[in-house]
Amino acid sequence: MSQPSSSSRPSVLVHRLRDEEDETDEHFKPLEWGLIRRLFTYTAPIKGKVTALAVMTLIRSAQLPALGWVMSLVIKGPITSRDFAGIGTGVAVYGLLALSTDVLFHFRQRYALEIGETVVNGLRAEIFEKMLRQPMSFFHRIKIGRIIGRVTSDVETVRVGIQDVLFVSVIQFGSMVFSAAVMAWSDWVLFLVVVALAPVLWLLNRHFRVKLSMYSRAAQESFSRVTATLAESVNGIRVTQGFVRQETNAGLFRNLLADHARYNIAHARTSAILMPLLELNSQFFVALLLMVGGWRVFHGDMTMGSLITFFLLANQFFAPIAIIGNQYNQALIAMAGAERVFRLIDVPPDWQDDPAAGVLPAPQGRGARIEFRNLSFGYDPARPVLHEVSFIAEPGQTVALVGHTGSGKSSIINLAAKFYLPTRGGVYVDGREIRTITSQSLHRQMGMVQQQNVLFSGSVMENIRFSRPEASDADVKAAAAALDCLEVFEALPAGFQTEVGEKGAGLSVGQRQLICFTRALLADPRIIILDEATSSIDALTEARLQQALRKLLVGRTSFVVAHRLSTIRHADLVLVLDQGRIIERGTHTELLAQRGQYAALYRQFVQVDDGA
Repeated sequence: MSQPSSSSRPSVLVHRLRDEEDETDEHFKPLEWGLIRRLFTYTAPIKGKVTALAVMTLIRSAQLPALGWVMSLVIKGPITSRDFAGIGTGVAVYGLLALSTDVLFHFRQRYALEIGETVVNGLRAEIFEKMLRQPMSFFHRIKIGRIIGRVTSDVETVRVGIQDVLFVSVIQFGSMVFSAAVMAWSDWVLFLVVVALAPVLWLLNRHFRVKLSMYSRAAQESFSRVTATLAESVNGIRVTQGFVRQETNAGLFRNLLADHARYNIAHARTSAILMPLLELNSQFFVALLLMVGGWRVFHGDMTMGSLITFFLLANQFFAPIAIIGNQYNQALIAMAGAERVFRLIDVPPDWQDDPAAGVLPAPQGRGARIEFRNLSFGYDPARPVLHEVSFIAEPGQTVALVGHTGSGKSSIINLAAKFYLPTRGGVYVDGREIRTITSQSLHRQMGMVQQQNVLFSGSVMENIRFSRPEASDADVKAAAAALDCLEVFEALPAGFQTEVGEKGAGLSVGQRQLICFTRALLADPRIIILDEATSSIDALTEARLQQALRKLLVGRTSFVVAHRLSTIRHADLVLVLDQGRIIERGTHTELLAQRGQYAALYRQFVQVDDGA
């Protein structure tokens, strides 16, 4: 992979950011007070501590130069005049001031850490809540690694910005302002020399801030790509090892790391130029102050004690400049993280429940009537995958969806579950258009088993109870017994308390699928969706399940996507799909008699089953 030249990197970077994140800003914004104000809205629960910290920060910003001022007064007064009593008094005052400074420092640090933690917890909780409420289309566009990167690294940079950068910078700025005020009062001529520093600092900042801002954001974005690739690689480790892609993937990952390192090094190099320039500038002005101050002392315009006082305060004025420069770099990184976090939080859902949508009643003992009426749909509206689909699933009926890969089977069940909304036409549940029904009330009446079984860390019992948290252990065992798989779970090393491991790694594929079946049954749904649900179960286990599944489906409206004939054969309605259209419909027997597409698929299925 060829690397872009340094001159083209900024435009390449901006283009990449916009492609991957819908970045619309035409310029990098180094610091944005709107972001800072928004971050502090998360501190509402500890508003009193924020106020206390603000007061302590202002006091401490005056305390630090005050120490230098008291020291200069002791040198200028009691020491110069050999007043031993005055020296003792001055030392005592200095000691009390230093002690109060350290006490304040303790509480400032503690409160800053608490505020940072509060902001971080609020951000992470809001990201998680917003992600749970996003429709399925969002997760098709956004990589999981990007979301993880926002919750981890980006939020951590915000923590540093809140608890360290902000308050340290305020203290350093306050120290400079206090020192400047005392210097102006002490000797306004020398103070004018110090004032001459301001334009130089402004020009240096203006020159370097754009580069530092760009590299900070570029480093954050490149790290997000590293995180996303790492998550993908871990999730697909079996495929990687199965196709011997270790070296290739490692090479691609090294390229991403090199990209990230390049931006970090560019940022470090730029900072390494700025920081010495700031320090050199400070030293130059100190030398200038020595010349002007010495000239004034020689001509009797000021005393040696006044010059010493001025220089002690000048040191307090110049010392924060390098610290502020470093804090500015950290602030840029924090702002980049905050921008990316809020950009994720502010992503508007592709659709939401209509505010006027109502709850779907749940009559006991019967399934739902589901009608697809002249429905067309496309994940991209310009490229529909379903065309004018119409059918009715009466309460208690089983509808089987048959067709080659890409024919639209999964799209139909996604629409029935209101994971997506139709582009044209409508889905009606018990006579109500699906947009007028709240998603939550519909999903509470649904049970779903997919081909890729999804389990969570915890025990078998906890995973089954996921669909109905209030269910007792007896309820869970009754559901397992109804599916004729109670002994399968009881035979596990710790029975129902067996830990499934991450993604169910501690169980066989068949055992994981049985957990998903039991979980669906425990929910006691009116609508059942089985998406290739028996494809991971061996023929013997499936034979045991067929009678239990028939019991599960009795009285419930069900949609079944399956290739195995044992499931399709008993369906009340079989829909044959091809390129998003229903080309045949009827019962298994009726469709075989037609000798059409279904009959051809049936012959393929028979051969597969016989071969198995």
